[in-house]
Amino acid sequence: MDKKTKIGIIGAGQMGEALIRGMLKCNLVSTKQISASDKNKKRLEEIRKKYRIRAYTDNSRLAEGSDILILSVKPRDMVDVLTGISSALRERTLLISIAAGVRVKLIQNALGRQARVIRVMPNIAVLAGQGISALFSGPGAGKEDEAVALKIFNSVGKTVILKDETLMDAVTGLSGSGPAYIFLILEALSDAGVRMGLGREAATSMAIQTALGSAILALTTGKSLSELKEMVTSPGGTTLEGLKELEKRGVRAAFMEAVEAATLRARKLSLEICSKGEK
Repeated sequence: MDKKTKIGIIGAGQMGEALIRGMLKCNLVSTKQISASDKNKKRLEEIRKKYRIRAYTDNSRLAEGSDILILSVKPRDMVDVLTGISSALRERTLLISIAAGVRVKLIQNALGRQARVIRVMPNIAVLAGQGISALFSGPGAGKEDEAVALKIFNSVGKTVILKDETLMDAVTGLSGSGPAYIFLILEALSDAGVRMGLGREAATSMAIQTALGSAILALTTGKSLSELKEMVTSPGGTTLEGLKELEKRGVRAAFMEAVEAATLRARKLSLEICSKGEK
C-alpha cells in the first residue's frame, strides 16, 4: 500500500474506529490517507478530532475520493448506502465489506456492475487489536486486492482466507459469536472461584489470565489442543476430576451445538438479507 492510496470508511462505529486505529498504529497509512463518514454527526466529529482524519457527512463525496472503500455499515443499510454512492464510486475502487450476512453478489447487484469486492468477517476482539477475521475475495478482486485487505485486517489481529463464501456463516457461528461463549466461561469460572472462597476481583483476574495464558500457550508451542490438555491432566489429579465433571454434564457437546445453532441462524439471516436486497 503506497503513500498515495486513499482509504475511505463508511461507518465510524466501533469496528470502523478499530480499523482506523489499527492501520495508523501499524503505520500502514498516514492520517492524510484516511477519511470516514457516518450518519451520526457527533460520533463523526469525535473520530475526526481523535485521529485527525478527514470526515464527511456525504457518503458520495467520501466514495469519489477513495481508492479503497471499507463498508462498515449495518446489513439492513447496505443496499441504500450502495445505491447512494454507485454513481460517485470510481470503476477501480476496491470495496471491502464487513457487514455480516451481506454476500458479494448482493453488493455487485446493488451497484449494477461486477465491482472489486472483498468480504471480511472480523470479530469484536479487533477492538483490542487481537481479533480474528475471515476474508473472501469476490470474482472481481485480484491477488493484489486480497494482499491489501490482509494488511488492513492483520493490523487488528489475524486473518484467515476462505475460498468458499458460504463458510462465512460458520465463521459467524465460531469466531463471530465465540467471544460471547468465552465471556460466559470467564464469568462462570469467576463465580466458581467466589463460591470456593476467593474474592471477586482475584477470581476474575485469575479466570481472565488463565484463559489468556492458555491461548498464548496454544499459539506458541506447536502442540495440539489435546496434547496441551494432557500436559495439565495428571492421573488421579484435580484436573482429571474437573474434566470428568465437564464431560458428564455435556459441556463439549453444548459448545459444539452452540456453534451449530449460531451458524444456522447466520445462514438464515444472510438469506433474508439477500432476498430483501433483490426486491
